[in-house]
Amino acid sequence: MFSWLARIALACWRPVSRYARMNKDYNNSNSDELEEDSFSLRDSLLWCRDLEKHSCGDFSFAVVQANEIIEDHSQVETGKDAIFVGVYDGHGGPDASRFISDHLFQNLIRLARANGTISEDILRNAFSATEDGFLALVRRSCGIKPLIAAIGSCCLVGVIWRGTLYVANLGDSRAVIGYLGRSNKIVAEQLTRDHNASIEEVRQELRSLHPDDSHIVVMKHGVWRIKGIIQVSRSIGDAYLKRPEFSLDPSFPRFHLSEPIRRPVLTAEPSLCTRVLQPSDKFLIFASDGLWEHLTNQQAVEIVSNSPRAGIARRLIKTALNEAARKREMKYDDLKKVDKGIRRFFHDDITVVVIFIDQESLSTKMPVLEQSVKGFADSIGPSNFNIL
Repeated sequence: MFSWLARIALACWRPVSRYARMNKDYNNSNSDELEEDSFSLRDSLLWCRDLEKHSCGDFSFAVVQANEIIEDHSQVETGKDAIFVGVYDGHGGPDASRFISDHLFQNLIRLARANGTISEDILRNAFSATEDGFLALVRRSCGIKPLIAAIGSCCLVGVIWRGTLYVANLGDSRAVIGYLGRSNKIVAEQLTRDHNASIEEVRQELRSLHPDDSHIVVMKHGVWRIKGIIQVSRSIGDAYLKRPEFSLDPSFPRFHLSEPIRRPVLTAEPSLCTRVLQPSDKFLIFASDGLWEHLTNQQAVEIVSNSPRAGIARRLIKTALNEAARKREMKYDDLKKVDKGIRRFFHDDITVVVIFIDQESLSTKMPVLEQSVKGFADSIGPSNFNIL
C-alpha cells in the first residue's frame, strides 16, 4: 500500500515516461479504429489514452512530441466527485512545466483542504504558490545553471467539482467548451483568454502597464514579441523578465536585456473563469497552442461532436498534423518520418485532453445541503484518488 505522500508524488506523474509505457504495453485503441487509422502505431512521437472514465463521463488524452526534449507536461487526476486537468506548455526547456506537474496539483489540494472548498481564489493562490516555488528553485540553481532563469511555462488548469467548472490560465493554451446551441448545432465557446503579444488587446495592456518603456512590445521577424524576446505575457517562471536579480549577462545574447527591468515584465496572475455546467454543455477541450495554430475553436468542436469518443484526442492531433504538413506542401505520412527536434520546424509539441460531460452522471455530483460540508480535497483525496 502506498502512503498518502507517495500517492501524491505519483499523482503528478511525468507524462513522457507514462505515455511511453502505455504506448508500449497498453493499447486501448479498439481494433476497428486501428484497422481504419493506424496513426498511433506509425507515429512514434505520439502517445495517447483513447478513452478513460472520470466522475461524470469519459476523457481522451493525447500528446505528440516535436522538440528534442518534450516541453509539454500534463496530467489528469480523477476522484469520486471531481476531475482535475492540467496542460503545461513549457518554453526554453522542460524544467518549469515539469515543476508545475510535480507541484501545482499538490498546492491546490493543500489549499482546498485548508479551506474546505474550491474557488477562484484557491486556484489563484495555488498558481501563486507554484510560481514562488519555481522562483525559489531558480534562485538555488542559477549559479550553476544560469539559463534556468529563462525557462518558463504556460499553465492551463480545469477543475470540475459538483457540477461547476473552474478554469485558470496563463499563456496561450486554451480551454474550449462545446455546447448545443440553436437547432441542436454544436457551438464552440472559448473559456480562456490568450495571453499572447500577437493580440492587440494584450499589447495595449502591456503598454498601459509600462508607459515608460517604448520597447515593451517589438515586432521582430514579423512577430510581436515582449522585449523582442517572448510572445506570452503571463507564465510560471521566466524569472529574468520578472526580477532584476535574475537578469542574464551579455554572454546569453538571446535573453540579455539592454536595461535592467524596473518592474516585472511578465506576470503569473491567471485569468479565471467559473461556469455552472448546463445540460447543453457536452464536452471540453483543453489543449496547448500547438493545436490552435492549425485548428479553429469551431473546427475542433465539430470534429469532437461528429466523431466517436474513443481516440478523439488523437484524432484532433492527427487533423492538426495533417494541416501542418499541408502548409509545408507535404503529406502527413512524410512528416511522420521526421525525427524529434527537426519536427519542431513543422509543428510544436501538442497536448490535447477532451473531457466529455454526461449529464446523468453530473447530476448526481451536484451539491446538496447535506453534502455541502464535504470539501473538494476530500472528494479527490486519498480514499477516492485514482492514479491514471
